[in-house]
Amino acid sequence: MESGDIPVLTRLSDSDHAIPSADEDIRGRKVTDRSGNALGKVGDLIIDEEEHKVRFLLLEHGGFLGVGKEKSYIPVDAVAGVSEDQVRIDRTRDQVIDAPEYDPELVQQDEYYDRLYAHYDYPPFWGPGYVYPRWPYLR
Repeated sequence: MESGDIPVLTRLSDSDHAIPSADEDIRGRKVTDRSGNALGKVGDLIIDEEEHKVRFLLLEHGGFLGVGKEKSYIPVDAVAGVSEDQVRIDRTRDQVIDAPEYDPELVQQDEYYDRLYAHYDYPPFWGPGYVYPRWPYLR
């Protein structure tokens, strides 16, 4: 992939792909920040179907009984640890709360990803020299 050439990403649940092992599928697990504060749960995984890689966690948080839930994208690069029931990220609660919101009606996908990676201070996955984090590939 060339620099600046961002592929179209999709939710894992909307694709024909699967995580190789049920033990590696983190959807539904709670997400905590680097201090252990609860942030929400992994609602889905945002994938690059062409490269067969997970690019973002779709974090669901807030709301009551499913009403008023908010969704945030967190780069897979932020995953610091995964246990049987939890995913820990290396960022703070405030960084997640202050992350750019995604609304496909208001912002172009490429522009959003640029802002999101800048917010979390990670190099974008489409840039030169990017090294994919240690995480499962899709099948």
